[in-house]
Amino acid sequence: MNFIGIIPARYASSRFPGKPLALICGKPMIQWVYEQSRKELERVVVATDDERIFDCVTRFGGEAVMTSSNHTTGTERIAEAVKLLPGCYDVVINIQGDEPFIQPEQINALKQCFTHQDVDIATLIRPFPPTTNYEQLSQPNTPKVTVNQQGRALLFSRSVIPFLRDKAKDSWAQYNIYYAHIGIYAYRTNVLQEITKLGRTPLEIAESLEQLRWLENGYTIQTAITYSVSHGIDTPDDLADANSHFDEWFHQKMM
Repeated sequence: MNFIGIIPARYASSRFPGKPLALICGKPMIQWVYEQSRKELERVVVATDDERIFDCVTRFGGEAVMTSSNHTTGTERIAEAVKLLPGCYDVVINIQGDEPFIQPEQINALKQCFTHQDVDIATLIRPFPPTTNYEQLSQPNTPKVTVNQQGRALLFSRSVIPFLRDKAKDSWAQYNIYYAHIGIYAYRTNVLQEITKLGRTPLEIAESLEQLRWLENGYTIQTAITYSVSHGIDTPDDLADANSHFDEWFHQKMM
């Protein structure tokens, strides 16, 4: 099975303009993401709409492709990139451009999901520690996911799911395994092209979670568990933390 990793990267950002080019220990963030991904994937391509990012990637020896500036999601951007690139790939892995500490083992876990022929899409989830209190569990910026016995996603939500009727809320994580969704995806190439043609759906609109559109249209999303803590860079403060904790975060491994 042939895999390709594509990193969607845009310069414009309301909270952090130019984020892909921000320096972490003297190296652009997009370069960290690219080099970490190449440890597991033979081919990785940055898909961007900005010449500054394109030039940065080519300067450090990476591969980049220019895509439209009209895309509203990273999924749309990588779907265009796949069409522009030569070669045929069975599965496309969407690697977030603001995850410089991504572990090769996490990418491998996504790849392993496609040993099942009926899997359309794969994504990562991480269990909350049993000591997690309700305030931490209920943070809306950390989507939660419930899965079936085979690890297929049943529902994603910014709310805490499931609700434990007979337990105190601060003890919920002691009695049930709650999963946080880690927004790294892999898609069969034909599925990727299909889902970008879908219209928005009621659950997606309500929760502002794109993956609900896919579930509502009947696509299967296989999950893989990771224990690595995500350190995405969303703001300048996150960047400062990354530079301060670089050694600790970069060398973390899956349990």
